[in-house]
Amino acid sequence: MPHDTPIPSAPQTVPSRGSYREKLRIGAILRKETVGGFLLVFAAAVALIWANSPAADSYFALRDFRIGYEPWHLELSLGAWAADGLLAIFFFLVGLELKKEFVAGDLRSPSRAIVPVAAAMGGVAVPALFYAGVNLVSPETLQGWAIPTATDIAFAVAVLAIVGSHLPSALRIFLLTLAVVDDLLAISIIAVFYSDDVQVGPLLLALIPLALYTFLAQKYRRFFADRAWAAWLILLPLGFATWALVHAGGIHATVAGVLLGFAVPVIHRRTRPGVAAEEGPGLSETFEHRFRPLSAGFAVPVFAFFSAGVTVGGWDGLVGALTDPVAIGIIVGLVLGKPVGIVGTTWLMTRLTPVKLDPALRWIDLIGVAVLAGIGFTVSLLIADLSFGAGSLTNDHAKVGILVASITAALLASVILRARNRLYRRIEQADAVDADGDGIPDAYQQGEPDRTPAD
Repeated sequence: MPHDTPIPSAPQTVPSRGSYREKLRIGAILRKETVGGFLLVFAAAVALIWANSPAADSYFALRDFRIGYEPWHLELSLGAWAADGLLAIFFFLVGLELKKEFVAGDLRSPSRAIVPVAAAMGGVAVPALFYAGVNLVSPETLQGWAIPTATDIAFAVAVLAIVGSHLPSALRIFLLTLAVVDDLLAISIIAVFYSDDVQVGPLLLALIPLALYTFLAQKYRRFFADRAWAAWLILLPLGFATWALVHAGGIHATVAGVLLGFAVPVIHRRTRPGVAAEEGPGLSETFEHRFRPLSAGFAVPVFAFFSAGVTVGGWDGLVGALTDPVAIGIIVGLVLGKPVGIVGTTWLMTRLTPVKLDPALRWIDLIGVAVLAGIGFTVSLLIADLSFGAGSLTNDHAKVGILVASITAALLASVILRARNRLYRRIEQADAVDADGDGIPDAYQQGEPDRTPAD
């Protein structure tokens, strides 16, 4: 072969393995989300048992207890504080994660981002269409079309940790990427379709603390490098002011959490005279370490506790709830619509673009992950409250549908992924080989050999 003959590059595969640094970062996130997932499930179970016990009145009295300051539109029930306030911490981390993915993660590469982003969009659109098809003749329930579009990453990762300890990291990254993009789409849906009585004045005022917060966050290393208290005494009050004004403006306050997350720098650049510019982790990484335990260990479980408590009413009540078109649409959307949208879109991308399925994987692997993405819990519960109002009978039926769909998706995914998990032990062993001793497995370096077939 002549020396000037170009060597054809290997086609891009999906799910993408990504970089080794990204694998380590995603692994750390998943470990933390796993603990949060178990706490979330435990909190929801306690709420469900309490709400259906003889002491149910005390649960609802606690959930509906109001506290706050009315002139600022902040006299809310504890359940509303959990949904509008604590959940903003969760979405703040979503904002941090989204910005990191698009600035320094694998999603900064359009060739790597296009498939998971398209799959996430399919995983949002198809469940919404399935729900709309079931509720087409009922305008009152049709407004809940967005409920089955969300994926609960903490719940899903907890299941994945139990049944998929040897699954390829590419599948885990694919699931997390789906969930991150899914959260972005969910926030967009909430901001556009579930914002009532928008007040322009408070929203314009919110730009002031948001701009100041952004400026100080960008200059944090310069002004407050050795002052850890600055984040709590300066940035936190500005963040709270932004949140309160967005809430008063009629936009769901979790949107403020995403905006504040976007404002935090991902990369810190330091320049010194006569020395090349140096880059390192920005404030985003610091905030993620500080706030992820608060979100996964407290904010999301407390929200689940106040939101998942619904009175089923025994077997007859359960049957009545599950025969409601709202619950049927949610179950069909999450259990069937999610995998159809995700796998169908990915399949189309492999047919219409140069992207191919990783030869070491099988479509059943993606189906298992897509079914797992049908666990819609935290954001689905939030959208149900926004769609039908907390405490309404339709909302209770929607929550029953969310719980049943999430449990069903978890069980089906467990059956598929547990069977596949055994076949990936030898692939995991091959990926750990580091022949040149540079600390990075050979499989993550250029010119990697073909991986062991999955079956």
